[in-house]
Amino acid sequence: MLIWLKNYRRDLLAGDIGAGIIVAMMLIPQGMAYAIVAGLPPVTGLYASILPPIAYALFGSSMVQSVGPMAITSLMISTSLAPLAPPGSALSVVLAAQMALIAGALLFVSGIFRLGFVASFLSRPVMSGFTTGAALLITGGQLEPLVGGPLAAMHGPSTIIGLTSLLALWLAKQYLSKGLSALGLSTRLAETLAKLAPVFVLVVATTAVALLDLTQVGVKIVGEIPAGMPAITLLVSGEHWRPLFMPALLIAFMIFLSSQAAAQSLAHRRGERIITNHELLGLGAANLASAVSGGFPVTGSISRSAVNYTAGANTPLASVISAALIVLALSVPTSWVSWLPLPALAATIILAVLGMIDFSTLKDSWRYDRGDAAALLATTAGVLLVGVEQGVILGVVLSLATVIWRASRPHIAVIGRIPGSEHFRNVERHQVETLSDVLAVRVDADLFFGNVDAVVSHLELLLKARTAAHRPTRHVLLVMSAVSLIDTTGLYALREINDSLRAEQITLHLAEVKGPVMDRLQHSDLVGKQLSGQIFLSTADAFRALQGEDSWSI
Repeated sequence: MLIWLKNYRRDLLAGDIGAGIIVAMMLIPQGMAYAIVAGLPPVTGLYASILPPIAYALFGSSMVQSVGPMAITSLMISTSLAPLAPPGSALSVVLAAQMALIAGALLFVSGIFRLGFVASFLSRPVMSGFTTGAALLITGGQLEPLVGGPLAAMHGPSTIIGLTSLLALWLAKQYLSKGLSALGLSTRLAETLAKLAPVFVLVVATTAVALLDLTQVGVKIVGEIPAGMPAITLLVSGEHWRPLFMPALLIAFMIFLSSQAAAQSLAHRRGERIITNHELLGLGAANLASAVSGGFPVTGSISRSAVNYTAGANTPLASVISAALIVLALSVPTSWVSWLPLPALAATIILAVLGMIDFSTLKDSWRYDRGDAAALLATTAGVLLVGVEQGVILGVVLSLATVIWRASRPHIAVIGRIPGSEHFRNVERHQVETLSDVLAVRVDADLFFGNVDAVVSHLELLLKARTAAHRPTRHVLLVMSAVSLIDTTGLYALREINDSLRAEQITLHLAEVKGPVMDRLQHSDLVGKQLSGQIFLSTADAFRALQGEDSWSI
């Protein structure tokens, strides 16, 4: 915490100042846009961009993470608050801050108790499916603001502003960076300026609406934005703790996952290490700060963090500078912001969230693992058809179910010796030597209650197949090189295998038992008493012994 400040060097200041200015320019329109997505007054998005990045700088471990409003969490807030309070009402503001309080407390306590391992509960394909579904939902929700009304009755001037803004943003995204580079600008500067295209588009649209007074013909605008800093207070609704808890828990989970993804990707580029539990503390502190300053749940933004890094940020001071500039923007007359047209703002939201749609992960998972692809598609469908919160729960359940399903079906290989060596491989993949009366089996998983039945059943099938092929079996060798754990159920299963094989006059041997596993087995009566055969140091030793040669055994 604050190590970056103690070791701060003056040569880093210029980069942090430049990045802070650029990110602040992005945060002002983005903050208001994502507040609208959350069903809150636009100014709450600015309030959520002041204290949270400062609080994160005190506790977080990423040097370039940009913390503030984000599209996915804004959508989750909107769906959670819709049944509890009218959008934009005073109660919705209180409940959004209350959700930030709950989420922040959960994240901070999780950091104290070092619960960062929960990040592994959601796989990459499921996370991709969730973000894709959320992006499609947000896009659908912004179509009416884009055209000024229902699609069947589009408002002409609003549609022109919205579609023109959308086209300009798309052209800027596709060609502006290349065009600026062709004019002689450095690639880094060209990319940074291209990221600021939404700011320029909104400035032009706002200017046009103000000069032409297009509100008189029905173009909707943001409206009055109160000037000044938010009041530092904590308003909560006592009757809403229970209905807010589960949505806030899911939002906290999503805050951590999305922030972790952004922080890790940029840390790899900078050769730094992210401390997961410090991230929990930083994100918790950021949300607690948002709760007391009239904001709503915030998270690390992948896009803004990337811009922060590209613009030259070296430390969290860049985010502190961004927050200071937003304070400055709220301290001067804000009447100019009130003319911001909602169709242009909707265009910036649509183009931003469409970039979250991830076809590459679907394509890769479809080719590599159809199970992961099915989980991705199911999560996307769940978000679109059932709801955002249900989509998150479905994603977690699918991730855990996939792990359990795979663990319950371990890979089991019959192995033999590569001729002229002491290497043993799968008989179905390599040309190997085997012993006629020995069934050598390698179990490529831990033995625990979830998979021992599958292991026993597979072993029985192998023995039946040898009998049917008139290959008598005198010895079964279990190679345990991939087994790191045998629980009590696994121990009983080994006993049952040993007893059933003994009844058929077949000897059970073990090989390559790992030290920790052997330590636990020695506390049982399997070793030295019940086991009908021997425990060998290596598979090669076992093969030599079963051929009648000298060998080492335990």
